[in-house]
Amino acid sequence: MKKLGVLFVVLSLVVLFNACGKKAAKVAPVQPVVEKVEEPVTQVEKPVLSDEELFQQKTIEDLNKDQILKKINFDFDKYQIRDDMKPILQDNANWMLKFASVNVLVEGHCDERGTIEYNIALGEKRAEAAKNYLASLGVNAANIKIVSYGKSKPLVQGVDEATYFQNRRAEFVITKK
Repeated sequence: MKKLGVLFVVLSLVVLFNACGKKAAKVAPVQPVVEKVEEPVTQVEKPVLSDEELFQQKTIEDLNKDQILKKINFDFDKYQIRDDMKPILQDNANWMLKFASVNVLVEGHCDERGTIEYNIALGEKRAEAAKNYLASLGVNAANIKIVSYGKSKPLVQGVDEATYFQNRRAEFVITKK
């Protein structure tokens, strides 16, 4: 029984020393690790639109503002189509054939020289010549109307040959899609 008492005293001392000798280690609070997550970049590619889709999306005003149909110029006091203007009319005709539903107004213009009456008649001949040339390339003549503004709507102001040349023209205005 004495041994048991000694064993009890020794165990009690061991427990007492262990309890008093060690301090609980302080544990530093764990900081949460925040990782920056890159959001995936989603590139939305614009669809490539066909000419037909672009045509359908645009208004008549947009088409005219974009000058899809190019103007041509004439020599002084002439209404015959110049050779250097024929490729422009070919391009205009190709576009009009591709979009056969369009209607176009051909406007004939003149420079400031000559009388009002003379220039109205000359502007009409220029518009008619442009219409006939387009029709000869296969464009439906029924989709083309003409008007003459003579010298009443100059493109540019001036009194030199370069200015006159710019004002002697036929312009193409899309009026219906």
